[in-house]
Amino acid sequence: MNTPLLEIQHISKRFGSVVALNDISMTVQSGEVMCLLGDNGAGKSTLIKILSGVHQQDEGHYLVEGKEVHFRSPRDALKAGIATVYQDLSMIPLMSIARNFFLGAEPTRGWGPFQRFDVQRAHRVTGEELAKMGIYVRDTAQPVGTLSGGERQSVAIARAVYFGARVLILDEPTAALGVKEAGIVLRYIAQARARGVAVIFITHNPHHAYPIGDRFTLLNRGRGYGTFTKAEISREELVEMMAGGEELEELSFELAEFARSDARLAQAAEAFQAEVQELHTIQKQEKKE
Repeated sequence: MNTPLLEIQHISKRFGSVVALNDISMTVQSGEVMCLLGDNGAGKSTLIKILSGVHQQDEGHYLVEGKEVHFRSPRDALKAGIATVYQDLSMIPLMSIARNFFLGAEPTRGWGPFQRFDVQRAHRVTGEELAKMGIYVRDTAQPVGTLSGGERQSVAIARAVYFGARVLILDEPTAALGVKEAGIVLRYIAQARARGVAVIFITHNPHHAYPIGDRFTLLNRGRGYGTFTKAEISREELVEMMAGGEELEELSFELAEFARSDARLAQAAEAFQAEVQELHTIQKQEKKE
């Protein structure tokens, strides 16, 4: 098997007495989408910050192409080709698409005190790079704030790939998007994978992760549930592992108790119990097959 492009081994992180991560391991290959799933408080944000150089782990090893690394800042991670696209996208809405594309790394013309922003080159390169990802905008001079949420995410992805990202970490890119917009982002994630980029897709939505993911790593309260390929886990099993089957059953019983004094809640409890039962039935049938 090829050496993973990125690998973490038995990573743990504490903040005082709080254990944010405990013994987490994961590998990511080039041209692969690794989905990192977990509910709020699962430890996803802490792991992202370790991967991107914001935090350093207390225990464990972090390897890039088989060599252990110790990033002290996000700049160190970027130099190693590890780019992170956060939910806020680090874009300025009133600036043009081209200016946002090159924000902090603007192409210039002239020399010395006569250097100035190369507007023509910026617009040309931005249009070409977006087109390579299958992204077509009306005018790269338009403010980035006029784009939809999905289009802005796609610009951020194309920007990271252009500046040499070998590992692209996406922090909840579909969290605030509708179905159509989320589909746009998933398509561009597939484009990045096709170009050989390793993608770590962080999400709490298994319905967005399952269609695009090659492998799935699950976190729950700082602990890992393991890593699974699509052949090893169904969408329904992924949903139940994230939600916690036992917790769902406990909630259904609690709803039933409350329902004794509320007719509307009784209907909700019955519907919820039916959904839990249906989920268990589907899993049993899949195991038999």
